[in-house]
Formats: sequence, C-alpha cells, structure tokens
Amino acid sequence: MAGKVYFGVSMSLDGFIAPDSPKELMGKQWMELQRWVFPLRFFRENLKLGKGGEEGRDNDIARETYERTGVSVMGKRMFDAGERMWPEEAPFHTPVFVVTHEKRDPWERPGGTTFHFVNDGIEAALELAREAAGDRDVRIAGGGETILEYLNAGLIDEFSIALSPVLFGSGIRLFDGVDASRIALEQIRAEHSPKVTHLTYSVRQR
Repeated sequence: MAGKVYFGVSMSLDGFIAPDSPKELMGKQWMELQRWVFPLRFFRENLKLGKGGEEGRDNDIARETYERTGVSVMGKRMFDAGERMWPEEAPFHTPVFVVTHEKRDPWERPGGTTFHFVNDGIEAALELAREAAGDRDVRIAGGGETILEYLNAGLIDEFSIALSPVLFGSGIRLFDGVDASRIALEQIRAEHSPKVTHLTYSVRQR
C-alpha cells in the first residue's frame, strides 16, 4: 500500500517558516525557530555530532518523522541553500527529488542520499518519489513555495507544524497564497513540550 504524502515544518507564532533571504538561514531568528531541534539526541545522531542529547517526546517525534519517510521532495531554492550548508553526508539518507528547471545528473552523497533533478514539474517528481518510497511516506521537504504548490494541487494527505514560541515579523509565510476554498483540515494530534507545540492535520478537498 502506498504511503502518505506529507510535510512537516517549524513555524513561528506569526506564521513564518523561513527568512526572506537564503543568506539569513542560520541567522539569529532561524536559530530561534529551530531551537527545539538542535539539542535532540536524534538530531545529533543523524548529523553525527556526537553522543548524548535530549530525549523525550520532542526527540521521539523527530525520530518518527525520519523513520516514516522513504523519499523527500524539495524545490530548487531549498536545494541550493542546503547544498551550501549540509555536511558531506546529507541528513536525508534516502532518495531526494529536486523540482527544478536545471538539467543535472543525479548527485550521490555518502550515507544513502542521492539527489535526482526533475524538470517536468511537481506531479512528475511526486510520481517518481512514490515509486521510490514503496510503502513508506513521501515528505515534501520544502521550501515554502514548493509546499504550497503541492498543497494547492490537492496532493498533500497530512502535515505537521512544530509551533515555536518566536515571532519573525517578516519572511516566508507557510500559507501565503493558499487556496483555502479547496482545502479542509482535520486536527488529528496536538502535543506540547516546554519548547514547542506539535500540531498535526489531515487534509481533504472541500
């Protein structure tokens, strides 16, 4: 049975998931947004940052998200930023399909991550991703514009937001441009910790 198509992001209380400029990634606001992730044991293990780290429900959710994902899909903007910042052993450890107009051969990294570049749009990328994922889930990794394209096209089954207690004021809004007339949500989970609130929704067409 085919898995779900989903996305999971950290979001500020005022609705932003990233700064306007890729140059501001790893800046103060973005670090505050992701502050709940960095100390986790799973995060440290996955990026090979050494032993130790925090355990608990935040750590469990981060690990569960990784384990359910058979393939990731992302846009060119996210890939360009990640290509500069990811370690040599990229943190996905699965195939990754990049939606882009750029013609490029697959890029294989140590640790099981291979980036495939798809020039035929989001649906073609998703079809390839489903085939590669088997019965595991497909994660639409980002960025915001790519997530919105999949959401508005009716191709998302579920999503999770890690709502961080931080305000951005400006940047990339997760739902800026969403076609709300076509999308209905059902909340299926809400959990909180001292650092973040995890919200999960199923998605259906109105």
